[in-house]
Amino acid sequence: MTPLSTHGVSSDDRSARWSEIISQTYFPLQLDFRDPAAFKGRLSHRAFGDVSLSRLTSDPVSYTRHGRQIREDQAEDYLITIPLRSPVEFRQLGRDVRCDPGGFIIERGDEPYRFRYEHPNDLFVLKISQAELGTRVRRPDRLCARVFDATNGTARLFSSMVALAQDTDGSVASSAQDALGRQLLMFLSMAVDNGDADAAENVSAVRAAHLARIDRFIRNNIKAADLSPEMIAARCGISKRYLHDLFRSANMTVAQQVRDYRLTAAHDELACAGQESLSAIAYRFGFADQAQFSRLFKAKFGITPSAFRSDARN
Repeated sequence: MTPLSTHGVSSDDRSARWSEIISQTYFPLQLDFRDPAAFKGRLSHRAFGDVSLSRLTSDPVSYTRHGRQIREDQAEDYLITIPLRSPVEFRQLGRDVRCDPGGFIIERGDEPYRFRYEHPNDLFVLKISQAELGTRVRRPDRLCARVFDATNGTARLFSSMVALAQDTDGSVASSAQDALGRQLLMFLSMAVDNGDADAAENVSAVRAAHLARIDRFIRNNIKAADLSPEMIAARCGISKRYLHDLFRSANMTVAQQVRDYRLTAAHDELACAGQESLSAIAYRFGFADQAQFSRLFKAKFGITPSAFRSDARN
C-alpha cells in the first residue's frame, strides 16, 4: 500500500496537502475543513487489477464535486465508500442519504455531489471506471446515492472481501491481485443486484423530477438564442452527459424537445393572426431560416406555416 498523510506537514499547509492527496487518488474535489491548521489525515491505496482500493482516516471534512471540475477533469469513475467509524452524509442527483458503519454507498464521479462526515472517520474507498463497472452492473447510475446494507448476505461478503484485500501485503503475486480485483467486482455486482427493484424505482422518481425541472426551464426560455444542451445542463445543475442520459431514457433527444417546443410556440403565435413576417417568427424562435421553419412546421402539424396563418385569418 502507498501511504500518504499530513504527518510532518506544517499547520499552514495541511489542508492543501490533503486536497492534493485526495485529487491524486480519486479526482479533483473542493474540500472544506472544520479546523484546517489542526487537520490530520492518512490515506493508503493499492491497485487490484482494474480496482483501486484505498483506506482513508481523517478528521471531519466535507468533499464537494463541482460541475467545473467535471468539465475540466472528464473523469468517468465510480467510488464505492464503506464507512467504518462514523456516519457519512451524501448528496447526488437530488437525493440525500446518510450511511452508517455497516453500509456502503456508490458515488458517480462525473456528476456533482457533496460528501461529508462530522466526526473523525475511517473509510474504505474503491475506485472503478465507468466502463469496467458497466460491464458487470447494468446502468450503475441508478444505484448512486443509495445506502446498501452490508451487515448480512452478499453485501457482507463484499465488505469482508474489501477488508481482506486491504490487509494483503506486497508479497502477493500480481496475478493474484488481479484475480482479487475481479472477485471484488463480482461480489459488488451480486450485492447491488439484490436491491435492483427498489433502486430502479427510486432513480425513476429522481429522473422524473429532473425531467420536469428541465421541461419548465425549456418552456420559460424557448426564445433564448443560446438555448443549448450546455446552457440547459448548467442552469439545471446537472452535467451535459446526464442531461442526454435523461432524454435517452425517455426515447428522445434534447434537440427534439427544444425544437418541438419552439414549433408549438410558433404555432400558437401564428394562430393569433398577427402581421409579423414568417421569417421574423422563424428567427425569433431559433430557426436558421424560413425554409427550415416551414419544413419542420409542416412535418409536425401537416400544414405549412403560411397555410396555417391563412386559415387562422379566415
